[in-house]
Amino acid sequence: MKSFAWLLLLILVSSAGLQIFLPWWVITPLCLVLAFIWPVSGGKAFLAGFIGIGLGWLVLASWLSVRNEGLLAHRVAQLLPLGGHGWLLLLVTTILGGLVGGLATLAGAWCRFAFFTPKKRLAN
Repeated sequence: MKSFAWLLLLILVSSAGLQIFLPWWVITPLCLVLAFIWPVSGGKAFLAGFIGIGLGWLVLASWLSVRNEGLLAHRVAQLLPLGGHGWLLLLVTTILGGLVGGLATLAGAWCRFAFFTPKKRLAN
């Protein structure tokens, strides 16, 4: 449980810091490398990436939406098939960001398992 919480916190803080200066897709290599370095199972890795990136994007998108009274979210939601609901756009943004982070973290955990196979599994 400790490793899951630390990975989640590390993803949340480092992705928020890096996305200030770099493009949005920096979360993919970041999550992949962090999961490769940090020893967690596949399911916990996906969940840590999904929650870490999704929560970060939700907080940032909500903060930006509140600052402009939801006008931009409403207008973008009108362009997409969301019926002009800005809150639905925030939900879609959170889920998409979470899926990108979760899948990248899962790939990093799987790469770790592929390169560093435990000795117990080699005996079978």
